[in-house]
Amino acid sequence: MREFLIIVPEEGLLFEAAGVADILGWVNRQIAAGAPGEGYRVTIATTLRHRVVHGRSGLNLLADVCLADLDPATGWDTVMITGRGQTAAENGAVADWIVLAAPHSRRVVSVCAGALVLAQAGLLEGRRATTHWQRTDELARTYPGVRVEADPIYVNDGPIWTSAGASSGFDLALALVEADHGFAMARDVAQDLVMYLRRPGGQSQFSRFLARQAQGEGPIREVQSWALENLDADLSVEKLADRAIMSPRNFARVFAQQTGTTPARFVEEVRVEAARARLEQGRETLDEVASACGFGTALTLRRSFEKLLGVTPSDYRERFGLRLA
Repeated sequence: MREFLIIVPEEGLLFEAAGVADILGWVNRQIAAGAPGEGYRVTIATTLRHRVVHGRSGLNLLADVCLADLDPATGWDTVMITGRGQTAAENGAVADWIVLAAPHSRRVVSVCAGALVLAQAGLLEGRRATTHWQRTDELARTYPGVRVEADPIYVNDGPIWTSAGASSGFDLALALVEADHGFAMARDVAQDLVMYLRRPGGQSQFSRFLARQAQGEGPIREVQSWALENLDADLSVEKLADRAIMSPRNFARVFAQQTGTTPARFVEEVRVEAARARLEQGRETLDEVASACGFGTALTLRRSFEKLLGVTPSDYRERFGLRLA
């Protein structure tokens, strides 16, 4: 059996640990029914000196063991932490334990802000990693040696796997199942649990428009809304400034103040997001997608995709198509 330890911090989101355990349990049932492969023995550990994890929602989870009672040299197949605790003492104790456990474990995994604990343990130094989009700046600022990637759903760098916020841990769990048992098993789990199979690591965590939306009503918000409905139009700074009845220079200054980005960057981001949706949901050619989203040519679409998402449009659609198969 593959020994799979899930460390659950106090006052976290309990569905992360429960969901991962259910995914692994589904694999175990398939193996018990005759599917090839080695199953998982899941152990849930609390971070404090009691076996009851108090969830943020008010619900409680009865764990199997306290982390402090486990020998870190046991030799786990996988050690997963599903978040970060509420106090420095709690996080420090978990990081110290993981430092000792990592050399004896095949892989170490984090969900959401758990990446900050792995970074505290020194396991992310020099590695690519991600975390919840609200924590990426903190991760990069506090641990400059980590190569933080803000967008991906999950990142794999050697024996270390990190995922973005909350439910992205399920995407990561499916990726672990695929790594251990192959595509067919991961596909069957996804179909039975009605999940997307293998959302590409390059898929954005959240809507770029919502993240860049101007605060409050006004000409900048109105121009943004118009741009979203007219992605194939001329969205140059000059044209957008005309719609806002502002000079290009003043428009660019106010736009940056209210959104945190430039007009050109905003336009490129929302065009990429619209192209993502078309690639996920339709069968248009790349030229058709590029034209509808305002890129003009498939080559320009490809360049923006590679710059913002790290994948080509063709690779993005191919991987998402597998999930819908």
